[in-house]
Amino acid sequence: MISVTIDQLYAWINAFIWPFMRIAAMVGSAPLLSESAIPARVKVGLAVMLTVIVAPTLEPMPSLATASWAALWTMGQQILIGLALGLTMRIIFAAVQTAGEFIGLQMGLSFASFFDPATGSNTAVLARILNTVTLLVFIAMNGHLLMIGGLVRTFEVLPIGVGELHVNGWGVLLEWSSQIVVSGLLMALPVMIVLLTINLSLGILNRTAQQLSVFAVGFPISLTVGLTILAVVLPQISPFLEQLFQDGYDTMGALVRGLAGR
Repeated sequence: MISVTIDQLYAWINAFIWPFMRIAAMVGSAPLLSESAIPARVKVGLAVMLTVIVAPTLEPMPSLATASWAALWTMGQQILIGLALGLTMRIIFAAVQTAGEFIGLQMGLSFASFFDPATGSNTAVLARILNTVTLLVFIAMNGHLLMIGGLVRTFEVLPIGVGELHVNGWGVLLEWSSQIVVSGLLMALPVMIVLLTINLSLGILNRTAQQLSVFAVGFPISLTVGLTILAVVLPQISPFLEQLFQDGYDTMGALVRGLAGR
C-alpha cells in the first residue's frame, strides 16, 4: 500500500506552485503572451506546461507548509518577480507606442484614435500600427522564445527561497523605464525633424503671405509628408528594434541579479 505523508504532499505542491506563480505572472504581463486576443485558458495551459517542464530541473524547494505565512510570502515574491520580468519587456512596446503618439501629434493625427483592447484605452492609429510592426519583428526574431529562455534561467540566478528580494533589482527596473521616453523619441526623431521643418516653413510663409490660409494647406502637407517619411523609415527600423530587444534581455538579467543582491 502506498502511503503519503503530509510533508511529502507539501513538497510536491510547493515544487509545482511556486515556479508556476513566477511563470504565470510573466505570461500574464509579457508582450505577445499576454495579448487579450489569447484566451485565458491558453495562457494558463502554457504556464502549466512550462512549469511541468522546468520544475524537475530546479533545486530542492524550502521545506514549508503550503498554507503557512512563509509559504504565502514566497508565493508573493514569485509573482512580483514574474511581473517585473514581463514589465521589462513590456516597456519596449510602450516606447514604440510613445513614438507613435509623438509622430501622430506632429502629423495632426492625434485625434485619430480608437479603443485598443490590448491596453484597455484609446490609442492613436500610428501608435497601434507601430506596435503591430514591432510585434511582428519580435516574433520574426524569435523574441518570445528568447524571453521564455531568459525566464527559465532566472531560476538559476535567483532560486526560489524564503529570503528577501534586494532593492537593487527594483532600481534596475525604474532606470529601464526611462527608455519609454528616450527610445520613443529616438524612434520618432526622423519624422519629427522633417515635420518640424515643414511647420516652421509654413509659419514663415504665413508671415510673408498672410492671404494664404496655413490651416487650409498645412494639414494636407504635413499628413502627406509624414506618411511619405514613414514609408521610408518603417522598413529601416528592424536594427533599432533588434538592439532594443537585446537591451531588454540584458535588463532582465540585470534585474534578476539585482533582486538576488549580486
